[in-house]
Amino acid sequence: MAAEFTRRIGQPPDAGRPAPDPRFAFRRAPRMVAIMTSTNPAPIDPGVRIGHVHLKVADLARSLAFYCGVLGFELMQRFGPQAAFVAAGGYHHHLGLNTWESAGGAPPPAGSTGLYHVAILYPTRAALADALRRLRRAGVPLDGAADHGVSEALYLRDPDGNGVELYRDRRREEWPRSADGRVAMFTHPLDLDELLSAAP
Repeated sequence: MAAEFTRRIGQPPDAGRPAPDPRFAFRRAPRMVAIMTSTNPAPIDPGVRIGHVHLKVADLARSLAFYCGVLGFELMQRFGPQAAFVAAGGYHHHLGLNTWESAGGAPPPAGSTGLYHVAILYPTRAALADALRRLRRAGVPLDGAADHGVSEALYLRDPDGNGVELYRDRRREEWPRSADGRVAMFTHPLDLDELLSAAP
């Protein structure tokens, strides 16, 4: 992995690769849709997790100030001024940050496809309350806060305008369910002062 990231430093990630032919992608689209919408007889392994998210950012130092300085992630490795990897608990990386294609760039305009938000899971309600306290101390505004029944969540933007959700899950036996046993999430207001009272 390190060799791949080292190769990318100083050159575009797709250097040397032919541009994709959009006509080919279009021809495959109907078949891909059919596959994706069919019933899958073999579910994915239940142990699969989202391991990390890699974000394009405009200013690496500014992003590190937010993710490490405000939220408290640990800087695990840095590749000069262009890329860094941060994590919680000594993992190799939960978030990658790079400026390979985005140095000095602006957020995508409204109406564009792409990332809606990165969701960062906290292990306890007290840990989520501590995150809220960190945000308030740093003067970082919230876009919203919600109780979804299965979870409690804070919504905000990072310095590049990427959506960020900070949340904690309730125990599975507490999740709201419909009459047929399916998960029945909802969106109710979250009492931030009450959450903050749970901070250690």
